[in-house]
Amino acid sequence: MIPALFVLYLVVEVATVVWLGSTIGVGWTILLFLATWAIGLWLVRSQFRKVLTQFRDAGQNAASVGGAVADGALVAGGTALLIVPGLVTSVLGLLMLAPPTRRVLRPLAVLLGGRRLAVVTASGAAGAGVYARTRRTTVVDGVVVEDTVVDTGTDPFGSPSTHIVDPFAIEGEIVAPDHPRAQRPDHGQAH
Repeated sequence: MIPALFVLYLVVEVATVVWLGSTIGVGWTILLFLATWAIGLWLVRSQFRKVLTQFRDAGQNAASVGGAVADGALVAGGTALLIVPGLVTSVLGLLMLAPPTRRVLRPLAVLLGGRRLAVVTASGAAGAGVYARTRRTTVVDGVVVEDTVVDTGTDPFGSPSTHIVDPFAIEGEIVAPDHPRAQRPDHGQAH
């Protein structure tokens, strides 16, 4: 699949350059390459700043997080297309960077990003499946002291003392409240 897409990319780019060179001339074609590069560089700089502002505003709950992420993805994709050599990819990159067309493409980016996120979550990647199975369990807070357990209390004679106790581990497993093994003989279902 990837080699076929690469060959398609090469054919489209070469055909576009040959067609433009024969239609408007070699000089104008080179000038068009330079113009898309310069405009793209300016757009990357300005739109990157706007996206950073959107992320900052979203972090302060002053703007939509989804819009900031979609714009960030479109700006990143447009920048990547501008880096790839070719006139067609540069024009597509400019379209992804330009604010008016980005406004039109934003719902598509959210749709594709949401679909990809659903696939990742459904497949259990990065622990998502484990989280889905264990998120309703009870968490017990505690303090971890590495390699040493210090017991403060009183000695056999009633005076305060501190002594080091051999470390120990408590073994067990986390069981979801709705799991059959979570039932207690004294109260029925675990809470």
